[in-house]
Amino acid sequence: MRKVKIITDSCSDLNKELLEKYDIDYAKMNTVYEGVTLPADLCWTPDEAHKLYNIMREGNRILTTQVPVEEFNNVFQKYVDLGFDIVYIGCSLKQSGSVNTGAVVAKQIMEANPGVTIFSIDSLNACLAEGMLAIEASKFAATGKSAQEVYDYVIKIRKTIHEYCTVHSLDSLRRAGRVKGAAAFFGNLMGVKPIIISDAVGNQAAFKKVKGRQNSLKEIVNLLKQDLINPEEQTIYIGHADCEKEEIDQFVAMVKQEIPCKDVFVGFIGPIIGASIGPDAIVINGFGDEVTFSLGA
Repeated sequence: MRKVKIITDSCSDLNKELLEKYDIDYAKMNTVYEGVTLPADLCWTPDEAHKLYNIMREGNRILTTQVPVEEFNNVFQKYVDLGFDIVYIGCSLKQSGSVNTGAVVAKQIMEANPGVTIFSIDSLNACLAEGMLAIEASKFAATGKSAQEVYDYVIKIRKTIHEYCTVHSLDSLRRAGRVKGAAAFFGNLMGVKPIIISDAVGNQAAFKKVKGRQNSLKEIVNLLKQDLINPEEQTIYIGHADCEKEEIDQFVAMVKQEIPCKDVFVGFIGPIIGASIGPDAIVINGFGDEVTFSLGA
């Protein structure tokens, strides 16, 4: 039986530490700013993250692209040549067309390499929720499972990740077309902080609104706390968009006080998700009951 390699993409927000720890690779999307296209590298430094988010703080918009065909070809073929089958876990199709592109490239490579299996899975998630699926898939694959078994496992658990996010400002969401300009203006004026979730079909949108930054942070912790199953066996994953260290430290302390979890991981929200969600966003994720709430198409 061929070994199984887990591949994700730039929306997974797995940093270098997690990619190496769980032996995961990723296909890069791109950012576009002032006519310059750059790969969305998840192994970036705090200085590089700060530079990107400062561009947005100055009122500029950073565009993004899905994973290019050539990138999929290079990454998939690399591991096929090394003797692997592949399970690619991609960003929600509601957010990116990459998972469909991955499926097309996978079919072409499998036709040219009889006996090779490549799955392209819609994670129904993004950000660290997508990354968590890749981590669980890699841990499962490491027990000697086949690509089909890993595929079945990911499909089984992909709706059990609960993701709650709050943003500091609605401006980036407005520029990315997520809210209307007037809504963004009056929301910011009144200090309204939307709570954003990933629903049962992969949409990411405002679930509720909370007045004030501190209240919004408390709310996403309380919402996740209600959803978790066996938190003492879990790592809670926190992502942030270049927030102040003091605020992140306080947020982590709040999480540890409210949730009796095994561990807490903190990392940056990567360049692709960050380009839409904007500076100073915070997201928290964990496993619980199956997500059934749907925001609609």
